[in-house]
Amino acid sequence: MQTVTVDGLSLHYRDVGQGLAVLLLHAFPLNGDAFDAQVKALSGRYRFIIPDIRGFGQSMPGEGPTEMSRIASDALGLLDALNIDRAVVGGVSMGGYAAMALLREDAGRVAGLVLMDTQCTADDDAGKARREASAKEALEKGADPVIQALMPKLISSPPDSPVGRVVEAQIRTASRQGIAAAQRGMALRPDSKDILARYAGPALVVVGEHDAITPLEKAKQMVDLISGAKLEVIPGAAHLSNQEQPEKVNAALDAFLAAL
Repeated sequence: MQTVTVDGLSLHYRDVGQGLAVLLLHAFPLNGDAFDAQVKALSGRYRFIIPDIRGFGQSMPGEGPTEMSRIASDALGLLDALNIDRAVVGGVSMGGYAAMALLREDAGRVAGLVLMDTQCTADDDAGKARREASAKEALEKGADPVIQALMPKLISSPPDSPVGRVVEAQIRTASRQGIAAAQRGMALRPDSKDILARYAGPALVVVGEHDAITPLEKAKQMVDLISGAKLEVIPGAAHLSNQEQPEKVNAALDAFLAAL
């Protein structure tokens, strides 16, 4: 098992493949296995660095809210430990928030940006209240309420489909503390429109056509902010497009990375 100690925490990660370094940050409340299909298809051409975010998968939870800047710092610490100066940085949903936070922390480390099924705006007051209620429920009852609330929104396939079973299994690896800390951290995230507007590097924005959590208009907002960004709408996918329609996402990702 590959681990690195950052900020006193043992964080699990995978370092697979060779070539251009690609750091991928997973969605809430999953783990790094969410990118299995991308690693399997593309690690012959690219080097994938995929951490389990603190509190998820095999990574330890930290203290207090898991703010997006904290995930970004953990990721930069991992790149430092691997002696990687620059990488393409990508993320799905919460991982996209963290990718934008990393861009804010150290834009010079970002060789390209991949934002999948995410958004650049902050939560409103109602959204923050929902996250706090979810955090308290997770601490009391564990992953079951999260699965019941999120599964219909994460994928357009039935929960008992192959992809549904895989996603549920990933959620069940999350600790109660990790779920609650991430919800509270996402509630604290800042608006990122300013950092995207300043970013001058290559960018790919991916969104599932049935994504109800961060729908197409959210993706278009990010594309409009980033000069030269490419938009890919993935048919037959909801919020976890890279898992629900991996071949289509892999093709878009491969074309983007090959051009770099």
